[in-house]
Amino acid sequence: MKSREPLIRAKRFQIDDARRRLAQIETMIAEFHRMAAELDRDIAAEEERSGLKDPKHFAYPPLALAARGRRDNLLRSADELKTQCDEARAALAEAEADLVLAEAVGEMDRAAKTEGGARQKSGRGGRQPWRPNEPVRY
Repeated sequence: MKSREPLIRAKRFQIDDARRRLAQIETMIAEFHRMAAELDRDIAAEEERSGLKDPKHFAYPPLALAARGRRDNLLRSADELKTQCDEARAALAEAEADLVLAEAVGEMDRAAKTEGGARQKSGRGGRQPWRPNEPVRY
C-alpha cells in the first residue's frame, strides 16, 4: 500500500487555503461596513450643512447623492460577500472532514501494516498452535 502522507498534506493545504480565504472575506466585509459607516457620517454632515434631507429634492447636494450611491454599493457588495463567506465556511468544514477521514484511513493502514508484520513473524498469522486436548476458541 502506498503512503497516505501526500494526501494528508494536500488536505492540510486545502484547510489552510480555505481558512485564508475565509479570513480575507471576513476582513473585506468588515472593511466595507466601516467604509459605509464613514459615508453615512459624510452624508449626514452634508445634509446638515445644506439643510436638505430629501435625495429627490432638486437642490440636494451632489456630494451626498454620490456618497449615498457608494454606500449602497458597498452594502450590496458586503451582502454578496456574506454569501461567499457562507460558501467558504462550508468548504472549510468539508476540507476538515476530509482530513479527519484521510488521517483515520492512514491510521488504519498503519495498524494493518504492523499487525500484518506481527503475523508474518509468528509464521501462523499471530495465532497459537492448536492442541488436541484443548477446546477450540474463536
